[in-house]
Amino acid sequence: MLFSQQVISFTQSLRPPDIALPGGFEWIYPYDQPATMQALTAFYQKYYADAAGRTFLFGINPGRFGAGITGVPFTDPIRLASECGIENDFQKKPELSSAFVWEFIRAYGGAEAFCHHFYITSLCPLGFVKDGKNINYYDDRALQRAVEPFIVWNIRTQLEFGANNDYALCLGEGQNYAFFKKINAEHGFFKEIIPLPHPRWVMQYRRKSMQAFVERYVENLRKCSLSVIRY
Repeated sequence: MLFSQQVISFTQSLRPPDIALPGGFEWIYPYDQPATMQALTAFYQKYYADAAGRTFLFGINPGRFGAGITGVPFTDPIRLASECGIENDFQKKPELSSAFVWEFIRAYGGAEAFCHHFYITSLCPLGFVKDGKNINYYDDRALQRAVEPFIVWNIRTQLEFGANNDYALCLGEGQNYAFFKKINAEHGFFKEIIPLPHPRWVMQYRRKSMQAFVERYVENLRKCSLSVIRY
């Protein structure tokens, strides 16, 4: 089965699990929206219509303004059109993380070159909101405990798409990396996890040094792409 078919099928069947979330937390679930499914289907059919293996990049969980709209991780409606050539009718609202991610993708060689070797996903495939704000799975200990089995299931399931088990890149050097490292030690998903600064952190706190972080990303991507070729 093509990589694209596996991603699309996985997303079509994805539902919020039967988990009792702590009080006040709600799931972000955009995949019941026809426009979202149409956009992500177009993206994966365009860039992942082969059976090649990829190195995975793991974010935290989807937010409301990137994948929560387009269905494509770290890709807001603006970049979906300008960088991927996929026109859409979504409100053209920019998202900070998306801006940085597409800077390093462009520096790597653009969407086609990047997607040939890499696949971006998240540890938790669905996001969360509380009081109208995006929430990370690790922002609340009870939430993290509740969704850990779902996260483990998500990683194990997506590895079957065709993952390079030598490396995974973790977007976030703090709590996301600490949690990923812990569950990887328990389950043995990857030989090595490479932590990188989270795109939103770069854009919020280190924007003046953005080019240096882009170069750091590209350096690590090139290291991993050699492993994919061998894979």
